Amino acid sequence: MCRNHRGDIEVPGGFVYEDELVAASHSMIMEGEKEAYLGLLFTEPKRHAPGLADLTDEEAARMGLLASSLSRVLKDELGVEHVYLFVLGHHIPHLHIWLVPRYPGTPQEYWGLRVDEWPEAPKGDKGAIAALCDRIRVRLGSDELGRA
Repeated sequence: MCRNHRGDIEVPGGFVYEDELVAASHSMIMEGEKEAYLGLLFTEPKRHAPGLADLTDEEAARMGLLASSLSRVLKDELGVEHVYLFVLGHHIPHLHIWLVPRYPGTPQEYWGLRVDEWPEAPKGDKGAIAALCDRIRVRLGSDELGRA
């Protein structure tokens, strides 16, 4: 995560939101893959914080507002029926909140952390991810997240 902020790793589509406290981006295409689950976003504090309990009140408020705004954008832009939020930081000791959209028609056995395993799950290449990120940025610009 810290390498993303330093610019050591290419963030697909660029950051969809960034301010002095927090940033949000689309998930990366995993090595050996050509596509990623479309709409899977990460929000994270810019300051190194291993978990939710390590956030300042201002960071926590901004993360919550950002997650809420991004969830609305995913529903409006992609027509998703639900957005899951997960904190799974046991591999990387830097807090990142996963926003995982569930698309209409997703069979229940794929709900939760398995939505991307559904054979018909919407996936996109770098171009599709970049286009979605552009749409998200435009929507966030018109949304009242702005500054918490």
